[in-house]
Amino acid sequence: MFSITVRDHVMVAHSFRGEVFGPAQNLHGATFVVDATFRRSELDSDNIVVDIGKATEELKAVLADLNYRNLDDVPEFAGINTSTEFLAKVIADRLAGRVHAGALGEGARGLEGITVSLHESHVAWASYERAL
Repeated sequence: MFSITVRDHVMVAHSFRGEVFGPAQNLHGATFVVDATFRRSELDSDNIVVDIGKATEELKAVLADLNYRNLDDVPEFAGINTSTEFLAKVIADRLAGRVHAGALGEGARGLEGITVSLHESHVAWASYERAL
């Protein structure tokens, strides 16, 4: 399986419900380093997985909808704990939508999967992997 990974970051504020979250139940900020990995078993006709420039642009566009926002105020996330794992899935699903819409070019139609990892720090991160 071939893959390429592009990286960006996103800054959000949010709070959690549930004692398992301890002090994170209070409103707090988080800065995540975001890696998006695109996979396919065979390279396209240009011998690439996907155009890295387009992948970078589309990741930036997906993150722009979340960046500098209090996720507690986003209607789509009402009543949801916007955990690192949950946000990894949201970002992966939004990237998948852009792949299906053709935003990453015709060559991207051969992609088989996406994995999004959100790094909370240098020692902890969460990922979500999905097929395309």
